[in-house]
Amino acid sequence: MGQLNWIHFPKSHLPSNEVFEVIRSFEQVFASVDSSKHEHDSNAVLAAIEPGLTKAGFKVETSKKSEDKIAVPVLFGLNGTIDKTFNVDAHHASGRVVVEVEAGRAVVNNQFLKDFFEACMMQDVDHVVIAVRNDYRGKNDFTAVLAFFDALYASRRMVLPLKGVLILGY
Repeated sequence: MGQLNWIHFPKSHLPSNEVFEVIRSFEQVFASVDSSKHEHDSNAVLAAIEPGLTKAGFKVETSKKSEDKIAVPVLFGLNGTIDKTFNVDAHHASGRVVVEVEAGRAVVNNQFLKDFFEACMMQDVDHVVIAVRNDYRGKNDFTAVLAFFDALYASRRMVLPLKGVLILGY
């Protein structure tokens, strides 16, 4: 049996209360989403954690229909109208947290990098949670993503606009 793994960056800070709620939401359903036993797509994993996230005050994407997507502003145009948005899986507005749940594309297609980049561009977002599989076709996506963020934070070559990044392996 696998285990839920998570690590927060920078390592000198604990996650915010809202980010801890994401961890708790995964803990509550871990047996049903454990990637060492199940091959759920990201939508199924998001649906499993949705009750916990909703209870914690997150708005959660419930389908791929445009009215169910959660758009977070990135750029503003003429007269303050929203010019550009990025969609997220879940958002806690007052906690300034976005959540992205990935499955197969997390590492192979560098989806985790896209999620990270987009979170850096979003207005009023201080924390991002990127959830990836521990086991994807015999490889550990969590450790691959963790190695990337270890290098990013250790190098100190980039100043990031986020207060925290949580990588979670399910």
